[in-house]
Amino acid sequence: MPEGHSVHRIARQFAVNFVGTEPAVSSPQGRFAQGAAVLSGREMVDARAVGKQMFLEFAGDQWLRVHLGIYGAWDFAGDVRIDPSIQIHGQTPGHSKLGQTGENAGPGSGSVMDRDGEDSVTSIGAPRRARVRMAESDKAVDTDGQFPPDPVGQVRVRLLNERVCADLRGPTACEVLTPAEVDAVIQRLGPDPANANTPAERARFVARAGKKKTPIGLVLMDQSVVAGIGNVYRAEMLFRAGLNPHTPAHTLDRTVLEALWDDWAELLEIGITVGQMITIDGLEGEAYERALVERDERHWVYKLEGTPCKRCGTNIVLEEFGARKLYWCPSCQS
Repeated sequence: MPEGHSVHRIARQFAVNFVGTEPAVSSPQGRFAQGAAVLSGREMVDARAVGKQMFLEFAGDQWLRVHLGIYGAWDFAGDVRIDPSIQIHGQTPGHSKLGQTGENAGPGSGSVMDRDGEDSVTSIGAPRRARVRMAESDKAVDTDGQFPPDPVGQVRVRLLNERVCADLRGPTACEVLTPAEVDAVIQRLGPDPANANTPAERARFVARAGKKKTPIGLVLMDQSVVAGIGNVYRAEMLFRAGLNPHTPAHTLDRTVLEALWDDWAELLEIGITVGQMITIDGLEGEAYERALVERDERHWVYKLEGTPCKRCGTNIVLEEFGARKLYWCPSCQS
């Protein structure tokens, strides 16, 4: 499931490529035909993410809410501009358009593609007139210069303006909401430091988490407590904090919870900017380059079960926890 950094990256791409335009909205699959008819031709006036959910605002107080869930993904095609805050490996952040010299041009070009296709740094730098897949795994697919490209697969909704096309497939939620309905959804979500990393929002997280008698390993995944954390960030944050995942949240000192919030804010910003969930600090040079390509080189414990902990040598443990896989070091997190 895409975690919060991926959804923020997608929202920022909508902000620079669609906000201020009046896209045609359609539903090639047909399942969103009624909603598409409501939105089509209206000016998009805002694009924002809260945790794992994205909200696109259209003129006339109409909103499109999208939750990608496990299988959802956005594909962008056309003359796609890059949000200035997003880093393209080997390029200057804020490079004006996709597909210029050196971006994902293949071996030796300075581009990097994660071998697992996970959160690719270069996916957002796909060649012009190529489709850019933006979900947990960002991948580029050649479209042979055709624009707009033919819909591929079961496209729930397509947004199309003069230069950019965005296709959505496989979301958990895709619906038109009123402002009051959007507010109700957001109120059910916990704070998101990418939107407001303030003392007040940190205090809101601490207050919500501090009331929970459930293990901190479950609380961090509770979107009503804090928005955006998924399985990867959960495991890595707990390791970085030296916390046993089974510790009841309400037994943790306030300073520990505050430190978790601060760490989440830092890791989230790295994920949004770089496009990778890099959770090992201080990587430089060749070590950083390897981390961009090899998942195991950028994480402490995630999917490293049975291997020696990089800090203490104890084998990393994998267990089922809250119907999800949890990775942790029983020594460093005792």
